[in-house]
Amino acid sequence: MASLSERAQRLSSGGKDAAEIRASFKNTASNGAVIDDEQPWTPSSWTLKPIKQDVIYDNREQVEAALAKLERLPPLVTPTEICKLQSSLREVALGRAFLLQGGDCAELFDYCEESSIDSKVKLLLQMSLVLTYGGRKPVVRVARMAGQYAKPRSSATEVIDGQEIPSFRGDILNGYDIAERRLDPSRLVLAYYHSASTLNYIRAQLASGIADLHRSLDWNLGHVKDKTLQRRYQTIVNSITESLDFMHTIGADTSAQLETVDLYTSHEALLLEYEQSLTRKLLPPTHLGRGYSSLRSDKNSEHASKAWYNTSAHFIWIGDRTRQLDGAHVEYFRGIANPIGIKVGPTMEPDELVNLLNIVDPDRQTGKVTLITRYGVQKIHAKLGAHINAVKSSGHVVVWQCDPMHGNTKTTSGGVKTRQFLDILNEVSSALQIHKEHSSFLGGVHLELTGDAVTECTGGSEGLDENDLSLNYTTYCDPRLNEKQALELAFLVASHYRGDTSNEIPQDMT
Repeated sequence: MASLSERAQRLSSGGKDAAEIRASFKNTASNGAVIDDEQPWTPSSWTLKPIKQDVIYDNREQVEAALAKLERLPPLVTPTEICKLQSSLREVALGRAFLLQGGDCAELFDYCEESSIDSKVKLLLQMSLVLTYGGRKPVVRVARMAGQYAKPRSSATEVIDGQEIPSFRGDILNGYDIAERRLDPSRLVLAYYHSASTLNYIRAQLASGIADLHRSLDWNLGHVKDKTLQRRYQTIVNSITESLDFMHTIGADTSAQLETVDLYTSHEALLLEYEQSLTRKLLPPTHLGRGYSSLRSDKNSEHASKAWYNTSAHFIWIGDRTRQLDGAHVEYFRGIANPIGIKVGPTMEPDELVNLLNIVDPDRQTGKVTLITRYGVQKIHAKLGAHINAVKSSGHVVVWQCDPMHGNTKTTSGGVKTRQFLDILNEVSSALQIHKEHSSFLGGVHLELTGDAVTECTGGSEGLDENDLSLNYTTYCDPRLNEKQALELAFLVASHYRGDTSNEIPQDMT
């Protein structure tokens, strides 16, 4: 068996260059980064830029051995899948489809098991059924799964029982248990294998017909006991079932599109050494199948140019804390062919947003960038309109997506993080209204949710209050919507697109 040193030497030339730069600034406050606007892009050129949320390991040799292993492992996703998603997001940007993105705040390795994956996949299918039925538009489904293992933190350390220890930064870096807080390079490879296992199971379930519309009755509401919500959901299922029965009678139910769906994966690309190791130069597909346009102009594979794809997920995004124009994360993102997201918070100035779009999408590809706005219900009216106007004036055609979660996090008097469901609903409702006022449209929602009956967000028709949080508060980071709350939100958005004002936010959801 090869020694640790020998495994580290297996890094590619680009990986070795990046490792040398990383090793040289390990103990410097400035990270040793050099700003060079003339530097050509490579998967490792981000190492020449200042970086936020950096990770400094104790043992670089162990890190390099893990990165060398990642470089040799096969891609988790393919250019064909990535380009299909980009083609679908183009439809979202043009107002012809809707983007539903959701999953855990911080995905744990322990969530890589059958029931946990099934519950989230079924919830996304249920929500997309409601949105498709109500909005009369196709829904593009993107899960925060199979890679959402890293989380940004406001502080690298925290104090527990009077002892200062490293903060939990996600399973890809360290464990939640106090005894596992040391940054562990072996978790990089573990993250890959857990992502691969999760993806494999999702693909197998989809191939086995879990998303077949003929089986929509099997997507039971699980933990939802609310009779009104059950009745509204059942009405949709009954209507679809009747339509399918009619299509079967006339012999028109043979389309494979009725039997499965596309479900894509996503995560915040926080840990750039991991992302770099799974960035591959590959040929784009020549043909994506019926309903999709090819993204390769040269059909002759002998002369077609390859592109750099991040193969750790179909879609990755830049967080609000790492979106600096001269920073490492923006540098990395500007060179990859994947569709990407950018979190847009209340501190983002309109001209800064346009400059950021010009850097990551200089060719102004329709739907290449998804702007994930996360202002908070108290700030959205002051910020969103100016951002919409600036982007429209710039010529960029983006997907506008509302994240009503991150700007509405609060801490109870007992020190528990929570979110008020009414704040979440109101931010989505405000986004819909503001886009309409500015001759724009909301293209999607980005939610932290779970298919389990957790009690992490207060409010909703269940009437959860702060005293109920301890009943089933299981998140290891931020509070998530439970199945019932997520479906209530889907019905709100669907009703907006149907022009149904009878389904506005009821007072009992406070």
